[in-house]
Amino acid sequence: MPLSVAFQMDHISTVSIAGDTTFALALEAQRRGHRLYHYTPDRLSQLGRRVFAPLEALTVRDEPGNHFTLGAPAYTDLAEMDVVLLRQDPPFDMHYITTTHMLECIHPATLVVNDPVWVRNSPEKIFVTEFADLMPETLITRDPRQVDAFRAEHGDIIVKPLYGNGGAGIFHLHEADRNLASLLEIFTQMFREPFIVQRYLKEVRGGDKRIILIEGEPVGAINRVPAEHDSRSNMHVGGRAEPAEITQREREICARIGPALRERGFVLVGIDVIGGYLTEINVTSPTGVREVSRFGGADIAALFWDAVEARRGG
Repeated sequence: MPLSVAFQMDHISTVSIAGDTTFALALEAQRRGHRLYHYTPDRLSQLGRRVFAPLEALTVRDEPGNHFTLGAPAYTDLAEMDVVLLRQDPPFDMHYITTTHMLECIHPATLVVNDPVWVRNSPEKIFVTEFADLMPETLITRDPRQVDAFRAEHGDIIVKPLYGNGGAGIFHLHEADRNLASLLEIFTQMFREPFIVQRYLKEVRGGDKRIILIEGEPVGAINRVPAEHDSRSNMHVGGRAEPAEITQREREICARIGPALRERGFVLVGIDVIGGYLTEINVTSPTGVREVSRFGGADIAALFWDAVEARRGG
């Protein structure tokens, strides 16, 4: 049966459809005959335990510059939807967290993907520390003395915001780099939260692999290679996507984390692996679906909707 599906996302006019996972999910949902609706998270309202948004009927087309049509907004109780996709990009700030509290009011009677309670309780750079033996050495702190001690022990380090995204604010500092103190001053002024310090993995020059999991099972991967003069592999900042296979070591990582993903109700997850080390578990709005398909891999959008329809009993 057709489902009524609302996409909570950054405005669809802003997406670059060639690499946008939310757009890929919308295309597949439309192909299956589901009814699509669009709204942005800033337009959510809550009255008692009822949650509303001005929904706009959505039609999508795989045509750059002509990729969507929106209907007139209609103020709608989200309980009338079968599925809500929680797909706005981070930062994972109080605004983002507040939307998860609001969507919790309707889930699971309306299926929210991913589960808003567990999205809220699983910050991507903290959730991963539940699997510390799979990670490079990682410190979460605001204390410059701890950072100094960590660099003295491990040499080259990466420093990044705890709740950042898309490669923003990631710094690679060499063992003898004299800018660490100044950088930490800036971080402590900009962020109230601790930040992440991680042993630098030189293997990143060969790529940072994004592995996509559906219902805790790996279904595809791409390798993201940083630009020559950048240590960041994120495609938002110039990383180059290339086809990739999932190695035996990476399958072992997926097997370790899979039960935790299923327990939390995570349908779609993207993990990052560098040189056999797990670095992040992305549960907010993971990307990479279109790139996997473009390189001849699995149709992950179809697998996603198979999983959602199964959860809805369809």
